Amino acid sequence: MGLRQQTFTDIEYARRKRQTKRDEFLKIMDEIIPWEEWIAYIKPFYFDNKVGRPARGIEVMLRMFLLQSWFNLSDEAIEDSIYDSYAFRLFMGLDFMSEQVPDATTLCKFRKLLVDNGIAEKFFIAITHCLEEHGHMMRGCTVVDATIIEAPSSTKNKDKSRDPEMHQTKKGNQWHFGMKTHVGVDAGTGYIHSVTVTSANEHDITEAHNLIREDDEVVYGDSGYTGIEKREEIASDPQKSAIEYRINRRPSKINKIPEGLAREFEQYQERRKSSVRAKVEYTFLLLKRQFGYTKTVYRGMKKNLHRVQILLCSANLLMCARSGGWRVA
Repeated sequence: MGLRQQTFTDIEYARRKRQTKRDEFLKIMDEIIPWEEWIAYIKPFYFDNKVGRPARGIEVMLRMFLLQSWFNLSDEAIEDSIYDSYAFRLFMGLDFMSEQVPDATTLCKFRKLLVDNGIAEKFFIAITHCLEEHGHMMRGCTVVDATIIEAPSSTKNKDKSRDPEMHQTKKGNQWHFGMKTHVGVDAGTGYIHSVTVTSANEHDITEAHNLIREDDEVVYGDSGYTGIEKREEIASDPQKSAIEYRINRRPSKINKIPEGLAREFEQYQERRKSSVRAKVEYTFLLLKRQFGYTKTVYRGMKKNLHRVQILLCSANLLMCARSGGWRVA
């Protein structure tokens, strides 16, 4: 964003004693996101301004879309929040003397353009490659896991029906309706390198082959991935069938071993596996706690996959910044 003249509000706000977590987060993301590169991905698909009123700048719309995704707000709510929040306005780079916040309809059309052209996937792939090229992501070992994202189960809507692409599943003694987010995480650093989504009733193991990298030699997973090496898509692939799968055993299997050194050794091995596999849990913490994505925002897999991709891409950038991977002033 271009430099703008400081106002009395800017000067007053700069003299506060401490920054809020929101201020710190937005400052980090503002500095670490490769804005020019991301704008270049959108530009070929953006409105040409030949008909109708002039389109808002790509960067302004992209910043508004990211704020909406990060803080899990509706189109109308993010518009109001930018007017209300100085931190949001500063991130947007808006000067209300010369321009106003894009309205909710404009944001809706911009988001549709991003979804239709798979822009979030382009962002995600570009950031993953950048992490690899700069040595921030190790190779050869992946942790796979999945988490359930709830969807509205109510039928009190225009169609009088639930989302047809979402389904229910039972976890423990509780039923869940929604979708699953499957991720592949670098076992050395915790960065996300692969992501897919399915309906909630799909078993975790069915998507594992889509989360494994070409040069992976070891794969970690919880007991839900037991027997992964026997599946057709794994056994029939020369590279995937040669991988060592370190899958946690079910506790009931360990408890069947007689007490003594044998059981203690097995428990030690399971703790070692779990200590590596734990890196994937931080991914879900960022997705569900940092970004508040515990329930699907839209109907259909395509739109929700787009939201997950932009959030996990942002999670990679945030983890890199917090680890000192990029210099953040």
